[in-house]
Amino acid sequence: MGQLYSYTLGHRRYQFKNLAQLMAKATPQRSGDSLAGVIASSAEERAVAQMTLAEVPLKTFLNEALIPYEDDEITRLIIDEHDTNAFAAIAHLTVGDFRNWLLSDHATSHVLATIRAGVTPEMAAAVSKIMRNQDLILVAKKCHVTTAFRNTIGLPGHLSTRLQPNHPTDNVNGIAASILDGLLYGSGDAVIGINPATDNVAQAIKLMQLMDDVIVKYQIPTQSCVLTHVTNTIECINAGAPVDLVFQSIGGTEATNSSFGFNLNTLAEAQDAALSLKRGTVGNNVMYFETGQGSSLSANAHHGLDQQTCETRAYAVARKFKPLLVNTVVGFIGPEYLFDGKEITRAGLEDHFCAKLLGVPMGCDVCYTNHAEADQNDMDNLLTLLGVAGCSFVMGIPGSDDIMLNYQTTSFHDALYARRVLGLRPAPEFELWLAKMNIMTDTQQHILSDTLPSQFARSLKTLSGGQP
Repeated sequence: MGQLYSYTLGHRRYQFKNLAQLMAKATPQRSGDSLAGVIASSAEERAVAQMTLAEVPLKTFLNEALIPYEDDEITRLIIDEHDTNAFAAIAHLTVGDFRNWLLSDHATSHVLATIRAGVTPEMAAAVSKIMRNQDLILVAKKCHVTTAFRNTIGLPGHLSTRLQPNHPTDNVNGIAASILDGLLYGSGDAVIGINPATDNVAQAIKLMQLMDDVIVKYQIPTQSCVLTHVTNTIECINAGAPVDLVFQSIGGTEATNSSFGFNLNTLAEAQDAALSLKRGTVGNNVMYFETGQGSSLSANAHHGLDQQTCETRAYAVARKFKPLLVNTVVGFIGPEYLFDGKEITRAGLEDHFCAKLLGVPMGCDVCYTNHAEADQNDMDNLLTLLGVAGCSFVMGIPGSDDIMLNYQTTSFHDALYARRVLGLRPAPEFELWLAKMNIMTDTQQHILSDTLPSQFARSLKTLSGGQP
């Protein structure tokens, strides 16, 4: 039984029946929490909940589980793998004290790395709820999370991109054309990752082989991924397919992940299988996860929690399996969960902050659906803010319009804009390749070559039969 939380404001006494309700009421407004019926009834109640939450000791989150330990394997993961030694440095703090400490000069990048294993997702979610957008940006920028497979991602001063060459019929020539387009803009160092239109093992193997052929032929220091179900990827590995990264969408409750058709043991099996291939050259981070606020609510698996807290719990799953990449597909689920550009922006900054604080290599699919109250200017704003905050990677899609998934995200030239205006660079191994291929004449200033690289030109002349 959780304890009762209360706060007196003037002549009115506010009461919150447990920590889960207090967390929900303290969350900045979003449509998903309204849909779930857990949102604060007024701006005043939200402010009171935030003041009450600020006084909660961090130790409380170790003693009052938001979802019972015996009912949820994510709760068990969070509690069983909590590092008390790492927590010791902040164990005396309240949520409000923790915010102030994170913003202080004492919380350096090195110090933040030493305490991350002692921070639970619920602690991260709680402190984010009482932070302004600028607070989320400042602290996230101090959190450095570096991973590697065939190149190195997450270094300070760098911004990588996922080249997303989706096609509504998985047409090989169409996919190859999008890959070429992205590479010519300097995109693709995070991963060349395809969402298959036809999701089965045979099609996944076909697409894996296509991307592997391109990577090998042009000696591109990057990795590929087909975003199929984790069990399909295990079958692909068993069939001898050239698997670089294992993908899976993940949620913050056991029930959410069960609705996705997997559990923690499934991910462990997939990670072991991918590691056995030893395809990485500079590192062995082999997992790629996607998350998004609202996934637990949409699966009716949120246990009455607010969607941002559920989202942050998913980062415990990610952290367990040491992924190369994680990205929040922030506006993809729709306006039922994040209604407009303001809510999408806030959610993107929260997700990035919480993940980086926990040591997760977070990127962001800066996106919205066509029926949301958002537009590309909102995405420009969020892209810029995340670039300032040290986001690991963003999406690169032809024209920012995914013609297979039917949503709006960031384009190759959007990523190029972010690198130019913020002075950010691709992964170092990929940057050397861009110069070697003469894709960029000046990698420092991101100046594109006026001519098609000779190797690409030769391939285009011989293009036939659906082969790149």
